[in-house]
Amino acid sequence: MRKNMNITLIGMSGVGKTTIGKLLSKKLGYGFVDVDDLIKKRIGTSLQSFIDNSGDAAFLELEEQVVLDLEPLESCIIATGGSMIYSEVAMEHLRSISTVVYLDAPFGRIARRIEPSKRGVVGLKEKSLKELYHERKVLYEKYLDVHIKIEKGERKSAIADRIIAICFEINGS
Repeated sequence: MRKNMNITLIGMSGVGKTTIGKLLSKKLGYGFVDVDDLIKKRIGTSLQSFIDNSGDAAFLELEEQVVLDLEPLESCIIATGGSMIYSEVAMEHLRSISTVVYLDAPFGRIARRIEPSKRGVVGLKEKSLKELYHERKVLYEKYLDVHIKIEKGERKSAIADRIIAICFEINGS
């Protein structure tokens, strides 16, 4: 697999980046990095609390810095926050070190899976979750190397298997 054999997962909050990332990590024997967990360790509080107290712009700046500060990684799965795609610099960095996989689920599934007031979703003060979904979808598609449309009822393990098959096929391994 090219690009130091790393895979980065992008997509809306609630799509399953962390769960699928952990499955990929286990199936491949790779390391796992959750960007949201790195941010929580750095700030010492919840993402929502930080956003409430410091604002969206401060959170986006911190999120970008955490990604740019990632140590050189090899054979690693990286699960990003849903708002990562607002940083062109961070996304270009992730594209340079990994294969970027967009996990795409229908809006209804996302809306059922997340409780925005507890999730730390950037942009909800100005826009609805549905507006953010459509706005971000365009950005996710801009930065992806692999597009994974999640089918209704598809098991997370099957999604992970599809990602592995596609990533290894496009990277010639």
